[in-house]
Amino acid sequence: MLTALIKRGLEYVNAPETSEISISFVEPEEIRALNKQYRGIDSETDVLSFALSDPDEWNAWQKSLPIALGDIVICTEVARSQADTYGHSLGRELGFLVVHGLLHLSGYDHEEPEDEEIMREAQRKILGDLK
Repeated sequence: MLTALIKRGLEYVNAPETSEISISFVEPEEIRALNKQYRGIDSETDVLSFALSDPDEWNAWQKSLPIALGDIVICTEVARSQADTYGHSLGRELGFLVVHGLLHLSGYDHEEPEDEEIMREAQRKILGDLK
């Protein structure tokens, strides 16, 4: 399921066919440390994204070479808790978090209300009817 969502997401953001992403599943202590180190926020979170390439430069990338888009780090314990809170499966929550992280790697953001709506719409289109 995650593989299909990643493929759908990469197509949605027009990523090069040779795109690579890294996904790590970590414990609360590790994501808290990363959140503190990179965002200055000393608390657990569900997902962090670390872009390694600029989406504006993807089209100029040499088509025969792999391009590392970045890393997505997900805390499975937080994801499990959120799945329980929202009343859906852990698989659906992990799918959402992977798509959310992929969109961040692609330049999407949700700091401003108008950007948040654009990102939500992209998430809805990629996730489809995932339960």
